[in-house]
Amino acid sequence: MNKCIAIIPARGGSKRIPRKNIKDFFGKPLIAYSIEVALQSNLFQKVIVSTDDEEIAEIARKYGAETPFIRSSKLSDDFTTSGDVIKDAITQLQQLGEDFDFVCTIYATAPLLQKEYLIEGFHTLQNSDAQMAFSVTSMPFPIQRSFKITKKLRCEMFTPEHFTSRSQDLEESYQDAGQFYWERVGVKPKDIPFGRDSIPIVLPRHLVQDIDTLEDWKRAEILYEMNL
Repeated sequence: MNKCIAIIPARGGSKRIPRKNIKDFFGKPLIAYSIEVALQSNLFQKVIVSTDDEEIAEIARKYGAETPFIRSSKLSDDFTTSGDVIKDAITQLQQLGEDFDFVCTIYATAPLLQKEYLIEGFHTLQNSDAQMAFSVTSMPFPIQRSFKITKKLRCEMFTPEHFTSRSQDLEESYQDAGQFYWERVGVKPKDIPFGRDSIPIVLPRHLVQDIDTLEDWKRAEILYEMNL
């Protein structure tokens, strides 16, 4: 039987939305939604929260997660990647005698996460030769017709050759949905995460909202209410 662990990174130093990971979202701390969905999936032997913050750790335990260690402050600044945090967590768990076949990183800011997509991601990866399966969603507008605003406040297309292309004639593109990332433990990837060694688990756009700003937060509230 494969052993799976969920790791939820949740540092205390959020800048744009202070205390974002435990800010109240419809009556519960935001992180509670990720913990509860992970537990409801029945996929994991352990659901771990990696944090540098004692208050976050206490709230995580209240909702059923484990906090076997407090993350180092060196891995809690604005430049630390999620990959660094997950590697550190796996190393610490291995030092405690814990070994796992699959690890799933779940973001603490994913109140729209549904357990069926977590389950789909695991089974799809388990039955493949890929190294990762992660949540994605389609782009709402063809990226071939996107443009930037220059320093002179004018427009400049990234691919001007597609200015006259019809939207329906352009290839659909996808983006990281920022919810979950399944990986095989101890298996070195052959490509970047958004490459040939990864399987996309496609989510509908009405279940996806990254939360970095207050505008993101308000949109997440609207989508959450819409999906009730």
